[in-house]
Order: sequence, then C-alpha cells, then structure tokens
Amino acid sequence: MLTALEGLVAELREVGVPVPVSAVVDAARALTRIDVLDRGAVRVALRAVLIKDAGHLTVFDTVFDTFFALQEGTADGEDDDRGTTEGDGDATDPATSDDGDGDGDGGSGHSGRRGAPGGLQHLDDEALRDLLVRSLREEDAALLRALARVVVDRHGAVNPARPQDATYNLYRALRMIDSNGIATRLAAAADPGPDGDGVPSEVALLAAQAQVQRLGLALDTEIRRRLVAGRGAEDVARKLRTPLPENMAFLGASSLQVAAMRTALGPLARSLAARMAERRRRRRRGALDVRRTVRTAMSTGGVPVTPVFRRPHPAKPQLVVLADISGSVSTFATFTLQLIHALRSEFTSIRSFAFVDDIEEVTDLIGRAEDPTDIARLLNKAGAGVWLNGRSDYGNALSGFAERFASQLTRRTTVLVLGDARNNDLDPRTEALATVRRAAGAVHWLNPEPRESWNTGDSVIGRYAAHCDTVVECRTVRDLRAFTERLGAAGASLAPGVQPAAEGVGERRHDHAAEHHHHHH
Repeated sequence: MLTALEGLVAELREVGVPVPVSAVVDAARALTRIDVLDRGAVRVALRAVLIKDAGHLTVFDTVFDTFFALQEGTADGEDDDRGTTEGDGDATDPATSDDGDGDGDGGSGHSGRRGAPGGLQHLDDEALRDLLVRSLREEDAALLRALARVVVDRHGAVNPARPQDATYNLYRALRMIDSNGIATRLAAAADPGPDGDGVPSEVALLAAQAQVQRLGLALDTEIRRRLVAGRGAEDVARKLRTPLPENMAFLGASSLQVAAMRTALGPLARSLAARMAERRRRRRRGALDVRRTVRTAMSTGGVPVTPVFRRPHPAKPQLVVLADISGSVSTFATFTLQLIHALRSEFTSIRSFAFVDDIEEVTDLIGRAEDPTDIARLLNKAGAGVWLNGRSDYGNALSGFAERFASQLTRRTTVLVLGDARNNDLDPRTEALATVRRAAGAVHWLNPEPRESWNTGDSVIGRYAAHCDTVVECRTVRDLRAFTERLGAAGASLAPGVQPAAEGVGERRHDHAAEHHHHHH
C-alpha cells in the first residue's frame, strides 16, 4: 500500500500537482484509520489529503486508477460500489457469483479470458447490452464490473505492449457495444414520452448519458487494470501521462485539451483579478505630504514624529493587444484575449486588434461577446484581419497599425503582440514596430512557440526583438497567468511616462535584442 502511495505521489508531482511532504505524511496516517481493502474509502481519503485544487481532481482519479488498479480484486469499494456486497452470493446472478475470482484473475497479467465470468462469455452482444441496461438502471455495480470485463475482453483489444492506446481501447469498446444505443434505451425506459411514442424528453436523455458515463468508467478501469498487470503501474502511468490543463501547450492542442484549458481559464481569471486588486489596495503609501506632516508635528513642538503620506492613486496600465489569429496560433490568441478582457477592470482601457495579413480593431466585437468562448466564433464570422489570401503577413499588419494608430499611443500605453512571428518569408517591416515602440511606453511580445524554435524556418522573432522590451515564451495557461499577473503588478506601480519591463517576465530590451541578434546571425 505504501509503495502504491509513493508511486501515486511521484506521478502527481510529475504532472504538476503540488504535493508537499506534510500532505504525504497525512496521507500515510489516513491509511491507518480506514479499511485499506475498501478501495473507495482509500480513494476518498487520499483525494481529501493530497488534492487542494478542484481542477486537479480529474488528474488524481486517473493516476489513482493506475496505481491502485490491482486492488480491484480484493476491494469492492468503488465510489459507487458501496452496499452491493449483499448480492455477491446470489447464485441466480451469473455475474456476481464469480465477481471476486474474476477481479483477481484480471489482475494476474493474463490476456483476460480467465478474468471474465464464465456465465457471461457465451452471451452475444445483444444480450450483453440487455444486461448493461439492467445494471445501469438498477445501479448494480457488481454486475457492471463483470460485464465490463467481458466487453473489454471481447472488444477492447488491450495490448499491454502499447499502453498509449488506452484511449483508443476505451473508444473501441464503447463503439462496439453501442453506448449511444444503450443511452437511448435507458432514456426510453425512464420516460416513454408524453404520448407513449418512445421519444424521451431532453432531461431523460441527459440522465441516461450520465448513467452511460458509469459504463465508460468501468471499462476504463478494467482496461487500465490489465495494462498495469502487464507492464507495472509506473510504466503505464508514464505512457498515459496527461499534463494538467494549465500545463498543456496551446500549439497542437486537441479539442478535448482546449476544452480542459477553457474550463481552467474561468476560475483563473477570477482569482487573478482578485489578487491584482488586492495588491493594488495594499499600496497605501503615496508621496510624503509635507504640509500635513508639519501640521501634525505642531503637537510635538515641531518635531515630525509621525510622517503623513498622501493617499495613493496607483495608475492602471493602458493596454493595446495585437493578436495574430491565423490558424497556427489562433487558440493561443483567443485564450489571451479572453483572459485580458476578463481582467479589464484592472486596466484603464483595453483596445484589441486582430490580424492575419491585415489588421483591424475588434474591441467592440469582443465586448459584444456574451460568453468569452464566443470570441473565436465572432472573429471567424467577421473575417477579422484578413486582406488578401489569409496567410500571415506581420509586416503588412504592423505597418497598417503604425500608420493608423501609432499616433494614439502614449507613454502610459503597454502594447502586447501575440504571435509566433512566422512571416511566410515576407518583408517583416521591422521599422513599423520601431515606430510603435517609440510612441508607446512598452512593447511586450508573447510567443507561443518553444524558445528553441525561434528564428528557425520563416520565424523572424529575432528581428522584432530589437524593438521590444521583452519577448516571452508563453506556451501554456500557466505562462499566460504569470505574465499577466506581473504585467498588472508592474503597471500598477508606474509613474506617468515611465514603463519598465515587467520584472521576471523577460530580459531588458537591449539585452534581449543583443541575444537574438547574435542568434539570428
């Protein structure tokens, strides 16, 4: 048990979940106070002690199912399995009569034929579906586990030599057993429709889909258990490792990863806005108020014992965002725009511009978005930033911005450029960015590509870096959060007309330019 706990903690740390030593000690103590044969109780106890962020619960459950998969044969304590042991000895139920032996065999490292109850192996798929509908409708967890072993054995195509295919194994098993059809049957049984026409309500369909998720969980647990039996928990965890949403790279993210990142972005924006506002409120000390200090000193014979300071009026930065929304970096740009506009109360003003091969202001368009997730759809619908062929042309876009809007920038304006600076071998027109830098207080460039990819191929980030205060590698939501927080902290402490580079975000402009100039040549 302690070995499994050590592996669990090590893997959680590997994917980015913070687990302090004190939490590990508490977890070990918790295991001495519960029934360690009750897998559900172990899951709840470790989850309560080790996880402090609700956004990490899904990752914890995945890792737990890997390192405690072999416990399945000796524990019926899944979260939804409590209270099902009474029917284990029912001889009339072909699934429950062999449940304990099946779990034990399934974890022995064999192919899985011995893990499936003999009373179910002879059933065809239609009969299995009937039993699956029954197990889900009656919440019979023991029967569901037994059926999951048969389905995985028959349709999962589990190969311990290729654990990275676990997602495909689950998809294949659900498709072959027709999980959509099972959901429809569950919904129809719960709600035959107002006229008995067999058309269930939307509520019944949603409830049925939630029930089918239990089937998916049972299949996933069985697949993972077999992989662990064949290769060991550490190896399977390494092959199936999934980063936290805040550590997923914007570039190349799948639709599921984008959805996970978007889910993490909402709470992040709220907590970040609260921290920035609190930091601003704590700046209570302004400039020394000489007159009030002298007046106060009259009570001590003219000795200024207690200096009096003016009430601070911290300046909020004015922000201008230039976002490349071409296909390669559109996810990154959209997420950044969502976060910045969620923090608009922390800036004096925000103006947003989108570009591909031309540039146009989209501040009002983004402001009309009822949901931040609508930003990408609205930009695409409006065809924002497209002039000719829709291929990235940073030179033309920056020149257009400099000609039309540079005169509206002030020394209290911070300009953010979002993009990978891949210019399709066109003229970068770096003088346009130089014009913007002279007019603005600061220019920061956020690049979603890894640093080792800069200045390779058609990337011209090194040439633009000479006219930026900082060029920042911003590949994940975590990077974006760190930059935005430091930007707000730096902007709040600026005197009018003074705009230093955000501390810790990147190098000062001349050092960064020199580095990239050397690398480029």
